[in-house]
Amino acid sequence: MPTNYRGSAQETEALDAYIKLMRSSTSVLNQVTPRLQKAGLTFSQFGVLEALYHLGPLCQKELGDKLLQSGGNITMVVNNLERQGLVIRLRDEVDKRYIVVHLTWRGTQRIQELFPEHLKDIVACFKVLSSKELSQLNQLLRKVGKG
Repeated sequence: MPTNYRGSAQETEALDAYIKLMRSSTSVLNQVTPRLQKAGLTFSQFGVLEALYHLGPLCQKELGDKLLQSGGNITMVVNNLERQGLVIRLRDEVDKRYIVVHLTWRGTQRIQELFPEHLKDIVACFKVLSSKELSQLNQLLRKVGKG
């Protein structure tokens, strides 16, 4: 649905694109989140597990930066994952000021079980696009993201 706002052409085009981006984002989230909820994880918790699995141990600030979350929010997410025994915080051996978040064995098992199915859900969301369209979308979103 296009915007009903009556501003300049630039304003209405930008607002229309924003509305479509937000709606499609919400639609994708609505399609991929139920599996995570069934596994007892929030989208943010899954994001932390996935980041640690693919990138290795990270300090909380790096996790927050990667996931575009505030320090307070990432602390709460890591606290909850630690309570579940999925991550552990350890002081960095080189720079003792840093607390580094690591996956536990249980956390590694959980992400290894969930990630392949999560990826299938993502692929299903984007199956409406051709490979060329997906490539164009990636380029455009990167351009918007870098501002």
